[in-house]
Amino acid sequence: MQNKQDNSEKPPSWFQQLFNRKPTPVGKSRDSLIEDIREAHKEGLLDDDTLKMIEGVMKVDHEQARDIMLPKSQIHFIHRNSNYRDILKQVMQSGHSRYPVIDESRDDIEGILHTKDLLKYIGRENEFDIDDIMRDAVYATESQRLDTLLTEFRDRRSHMAVVIDEYGGLSGLVTIEDILEEIVGDIVDEHDLTETPEIQDRQDGSFSVLATTNIEDVNEYFDLHLETNQFDTIGGLITHSIGNIPKKGEETVLENCQFTVLDSDGRRIHQLRAIPMQQKQEKMQVA
Repeated sequence: MQNKQDNSEKPPSWFQQLFNRKPTPVGKSRDSLIEDIREAHKEGLLDDDTLKMIEGVMKVDHEQARDIMLPKSQIHFIHRNSNYRDILKQVMQSGHSRYPVIDESRDDIEGILHTKDLLKYIGRENEFDIDDIMRDAVYATESQRLDTLLTEFRDRRSHMAVVIDEYGGLSGLVTIEDILEEIVGDIVDEHDLTETPEIQDRQDGSFSVLATTNIEDVNEYFDLHLETNQFDTIGGLITHSIGNIPKKGEETVLENCQFTVLDSDGRRIHQLRAIPMQQKQEKMQVA
């Protein structure tokens, strides 16, 4: 005896329901398509996460590298002539897995260093040669669309691109994680959880300032009006003000704030102490 055929059908998926709706007129704008997708969300055809991901994919389709790149002023570089121990120290301080390698100029990227490649030199640091492990850099223009860059990352099995401006100079960095975050939202890793704030209060009433802090942020925090046309970071401005690469303990006063170098490796400043002059004078009067 044959079983009776079950004519019942499975309910359509959200994907089928979405595209079984009234067809979108030809020539309808991108914004109208997004409105249709949001309307489907309101009707319960899409959950919150799915809506955000679809909107993220559509953002990646028209956003450019300049929209999400890490600016030049915030990049941690490895110098080509650095020794093994100095590089390890920098890696431990900053916690990144890939670094652009430079020689004399920050605009000329020699290649990319993957920190995992440093492991082969453990116990034989004297044999270290950065050229042996430095990898070719992937380049992108500021105007390159993120969807094409994501495809290039996949095809070249790369995770980082050096973004260059119209003159061929370094503009910033974009990673595959940056693009994926445009689709799925922020991806928090262990480095993000322990990232040090750029400006922190100290117990003695002064302030600790990372040298990579943007000058505009310093101006806003301390109510200063430091010039931003020539330099991007407070470390660059301090180096220019002193006239050489400052050593630990060197000081300078910019407007109404005293800056003291807390950490420097002979090539650049890493950390500063800032004391607004009014606050310093009040302490001296109390003493």
